[in-house]
Amino acid sequence: MSYFEFLGQYGDRILSGTLITIVLTVLAACLAVAIALAAGLMRMAPNPLVRGTATVYIEIFRGTSLLVQLYWIFFVLPLFGITLEKFTAGFVAVGMNLGAYGAELVRGAILSVPRGQWEAALALNMSPAKRMWRVILPQALVIMLPPWGNLMIELLKGTALVALIAVADLMFQAKQINGTTFLSAQTFGTALIIYYILARFLVTPFMRWLERFMLRKLGRA
Repeated sequence: MSYFEFLGQYGDRILSGTLITIVLTVLAACLAVAIALAAGLMRMAPNPLVRGTATVYIEIFRGTSLLVQLYWIFFVLPLFGITLEKFTAGFVAVGMNLGAYGAELVRGAILSVPRGQWEAALALNMSPAKRMWRVILPQALVIMLPPWGNLMIELLKGTALVALIAVADLMFQAKQINGTTFLSAQTFGTALIIYYILARFLVTPFMRWLERFMLRKLGRA
């Protein structure tokens, strides 16, 4: 079977798996950003209980395997009365895992904002919340966006693990096709190319556009 015949026969399944992967990536990214922002700010809270809660979450999700976390969310949580549909469990696991890494990026970026900016906002008699949202966080976003680009690519690749709980993403479809055809080079070669295209021509350009947008908003372009 030629490669074009392979694509003609299995292209629809590969396309459907790719669309599922894209949706998983978007949902997991939204969850990861929300968690990272919340946990990163909590890590800087003066309240030791709030700070400790964020620290425990970050250490657990950074210090254990994403695969183990995925299995815990899908197979173990139902034992405690919390049952998630497999698609939901997939993006929740990936989002929570990458959110833990992102939380440290958020904290580091906030601490990297020049001290003079903090003092200027304080001199304007801004409340702590207003200082953070109007002065500090916009500047921190510019600092954190380049490493977040790498994190988003890692998130995209991490979604491949959801195939292990039978979510019909790109990797699940590739494994199913390979199991019936044994055309490993064509099957996994196509999956490799698609993951590369998604990372190189979707995720990377979007993050670079976002960096330029934030620089323009701050008048640094």
